[in-house]
Amino acid sequence: MTTGVAGEAAVAASGVMPPRTVRRRALPGPLQALRPVGLGIAAVLLLALLWEAVKALVPDDGWSIGDLRVLPRTTDLAMPHVTEMLARLGDPLTAQPGADPLWLAVLRAGGTSLRIAAVSWLIGVVVGLLLALLMTRFRIARSAVLPLVVLSQTVPLIALAPLVKGWGAKIEVLTWEPWMSVAVIASYLAFFPVAVGTLRGLTSPDALHRDLFAGYAASWSQELVHLRLPASVPHLLPALRLAATSAVLGVVVAEVSTGMPGGIGRMILEFANFASSDPAKPWAPIFGAVLLGLVASGAVALLGTGLRRYRRAEVTA
Repeated sequence: MTTGVAGEAAVAASGVMPPRTVRRRALPGPLQALRPVGLGIAAVLLLALLWEAVKALVPDDGWSIGDLRVLPRTTDLAMPHVTEMLARLGDPLTAQPGADPLWLAVLRAGGTSLRIAAVSWLIGVVVGLLLALLMTRFRIARSAVLPLVVLSQTVPLIALAPLVKGWGAKIEVLTWEPWMSVAVIASYLAFFPVAVGTLRGLTSPDALHRDLFAGYAASWSQELVHLRLPASVPHLLPALRLAATSAVLGVVVAEVSTGMPGGIGRMILEFANFASSDPAKPWAPIFGAVLLGLVASGAVALLGTGLRRYRRAEVTA
C-alpha cells in the first residue's frame, strides 16, 4: 500500500499524468446485430457520393496523360446519375403495354441465378471438404494435391465452359440441362476457398493438443470430431462466405459463356446493347448481381449463428 501511495505521489510531483483508459460502452444486443447492416448501407451511400463527385469534378472526356487514360469519361452515356439509374428500375422493361417493371425482371433473373449458385455452392463445399480431409489425413496427399488445387484457379472459366457443356451433352444416364453445366462451372470457383480454408483449420490445433489425444490413444476419427473440426470452424466460416460469393460470380460468368438464358449473366450481356440508347438500363442487372452476392454471403453467415461457441477466434478468409 505504501509503495502504491509513493508511486502516485511521484507521478503527481513530476506533472506527467498517466494516460486514461477509455472504456467504450457496449451497444445493446439489437443495435450490435444491426451494426454490420448500418456499415454496409453507409458504404453504399459513400460509393454513390463518390460516383457523383467524380461525375461533377472530372471533365466529360475524362483525364488522360498522353495516350494513357487515367479517369474514364463522365458523360451521361458513360456514367448516368445515380438517381437516373434508380428511377429506371421502376420503369417498364420495354415499351410494350403491360410490360413488367425493370426491377421485377431483374429479381426474376436473379432468382434463377441464385438457385443455380446454391447448387454450385453445395458442390463446391462437398468437394472442398473431401479434399481438405484427404490432405489432412495423408501428408503425401497434401504435397501432391495442394499444388494442383492452387494451380486449378489459374485456368479461366471461359476456357472450361465449352468443355463442360460438351461433356454434359454426352452423358446418357440423365438429361443434362444447361443449368447443370453452369452449376458445375461455378463450383470450380467455389471449392477452392473451402478446400484451403478447411485445410488451414484442420491443421490449426497445437501439437500439445494433438499429443494429448495421442496419449489417450484416440483414433484419428475421434481426433477429427472432437479436436480438428471444432478448431476449423473459425477458418471454415469465412471460407464458406467467400465460396458463396465466388459461386455467384461463377454463375454470372458461366451464363455468359454458355449462353444460358433467363439468368442475371445473360441479362447483363443483353442489356449492354442499350448502353447508347438507354444508358441507365444496363446498370440494373449489375445491381442485381451485387445483390445476389450480398444475399448469398448473408445466408451463409446465418448458417454460422449456431456455431458461436467455436467462433471466438474467427479469422478472415
